[in-house]
Amino acid sequence: MDLELTDKVALVAGGSSGIGRAIATVLSEEGCKVAILARTASNLKDTARQINTATGNMVISVKCDVTSKRQIESAVRKVTNKLGPIDILVCNAGGPPSGIFEQFGDGDWDIAYQLNLKSTIRLCMQVVPSMKERRWGRIINITSVAAQQPIDNLILSNTARAGVHGFTKTLANEIAPFGVTVNCICPGYTATERLQELAQQISKSTGVSPKKVRAGWEKNIPAGRLAEPRELGYLAAYLASDKAGYLTGVAINLDGGFVKSI
Repeated sequence: MDLELTDKVALVAGGSSGIGRAIATVLSEEGCKVAILARTASNLKDTARQINTATGNMVISVKCDVTSKRQIESAVRKVTNKLGPIDILVCNAGGPPSGIFEQFGDGDWDIAYQLNLKSTIRLCMQVVPSMKERRWGRIINITSVAAQQPIDNLILSNTARAGVHGFTKTLANEIAPFGVTVNCICPGYTATERLQELAQQISKSTGVSPKKVRAGWEKNIPAGRLAEPRELGYLAAYLASDKAGYLTGVAINLDGGFVKSI
């Protein structure tokens, strides 16, 4: 299917690895001019180069810590100056540490809020005015099934990401008349570096091997497997297209049937 995304400008936060990298790659394959953001410059540049080599389309990288208002403003300015106004924004950031309520202090909650919720708000603040003016835009917020069905030992993520859902729905309703859509993708257990780290953390605290931790996750997924990052990329590309122009304010679980609610 031709999604007609050629020459659209896409900014993907957290684009150097995992789900963000997969989304950036698929958008580039669809013809977008892509900018990827991440905190680590060396890995970021390598990723941009690899995507460009694979797709032949323009990919730039901008170092940016999305917990910093100043760095977000600077990054969006650089992307706009280099590629043009942003048409597609993918708000994506790694999750906060795993753990239970009594393990965390006030500062931990502040960091989780800045990383997952406030970064989304700040990125949207930078692009929404231009999207409204041009009467076209796509905002895709990457959260987690934990925002729909809280997962034990992930209290920081469960809380912060649920806030993104409330923000998404409210913003979507406000800017729908301007041809701008805002949606969430909620990944289930996905085969990324982040999930490998989580398995290691659980292994250390429980004594269960990482392999058995993964097998336990798969057992609870009706599809019987973890998601592949590119599967998230395909969904993001569809949401970024005109073909999804009437789809806004929703949270879509891509989880192999993990979430039990209807």
